[in-house]
Amino acid sequence: MTSEVISTKELTKMDPVFGQMSFDNHEQIVFCNDKDTGLKAIIGIHNTVLGPALGGTRMWNYSNEWEALNDVLRLSRGMTFKSAITGLNLGGGKAVIIGDAKTQKTPELMRRFGEFVHSLSGKYITAEDVGMNTEDMDIVREVTPYVTGISESKGGAGNPSPITAYGVFMGMKAAAKFKYGSDVLEDKSVYVQGIGHVGEALIENLLNEGAKVTISDINQERLEEVRSKYDVTIYGGNDLYSEKMDIYSPCALGATINDSTINKLQASIIAGAANNQLEDEVRHGNMLKKKNILYAPDFLINAGGIINVYAELENYDKQEIMRKTENIYNTTLDIFNRAESNNVTTQVAAMNIAKERIEKRKREQSK
Repeated sequence: MTSEVISTKELTKMDPVFGQMSFDNHEQIVFCNDKDTGLKAIIGIHNTVLGPALGGTRMWNYSNEWEALNDVLRLSRGMTFKSAITGLNLGGGKAVIIGDAKTQKTPELMRRFGEFVHSLSGKYITAEDVGMNTEDMDIVREVTPYVTGISESKGGAGNPSPITAYGVFMGMKAAAKFKYGSDVLEDKSVYVQGIGHVGEALIENLLNEGAKVTISDINQERLEEVRSKYDVTIYGGNDLYSEKMDIYSPCALGATINDSTINKLQASIIAGAANNQLEDEVRHGNMLKKKNILYAPDFLINAGGIINVYAELENYDKQEIMRKTENIYNTTLDIFNRAESNNVTTQVAAMNIAKERIEKRKREQSK
């Protein structure tokens, strides 16, 4: 009998969930497949200590299933800490649907996905994310009550994008206050990368305050559309990260803060809506600290969206939504001060606050 040497790569494939680097003691991973509609989806439930796992559904044309799994693991984990640091009684979850939202999304596919959500009996509550909109959530609502972000005409809180953008704006102003001594963004150069619904709403807030906004996106048509509506500049260079700017605002996909970009980045502040902006939370958090670049933790300042959809569960009004979202400013300043006092990164300071709240609830539940 001959023995076989199993490579590390093969071992990784033998451990498709628990062996993933992004796996962080997730409670449940659900793989959803439906031949008739073409649905291939993954639901990740990270932690439900504080309450049911709430998080949006993202439809994206992933290059492979491993990429989709890694995304849902990272995103659902982020939702746990987002809810915890924002003071919401929710856990962390997320879902991804593998496919092109422009060509493969159908009402039948959304209903079938909703049935998979319903099978979890409320442990996971879905909402919209990249590739989704309010109308999609309305379709999901036809088959399950475990969905938020539905149309206002159907009793929901509506599109969360403007509220998400407002929270990012509040976090950005807090960063300016800490860095420059004033939270006024007038004449500050801000590069917004990714001009989706949130990015566009953020641009409106920035221009209203007199900021100088430069925009970047992989979709040239979208850039031209936004420039026709607002007084912005389209970035025409080859390396955005090397440009001199006051604030870098990533509002597309994650991991744009990495070894390569940090070494080139000349911004004083990073504050954007994208999830998981740091490719490696520890390593890149420390690199930013050494370069004296102030990072506003994404899972805090982009929490406006979850505050908005949480309103549907708790039945509070628009005024309360705005009050809770504006409070992101105070929490962000608190994190910056804690990070400075304890000589840790802002990411670590934010994570510590979130984890403390979860551990406190765990102790209460065990009594």
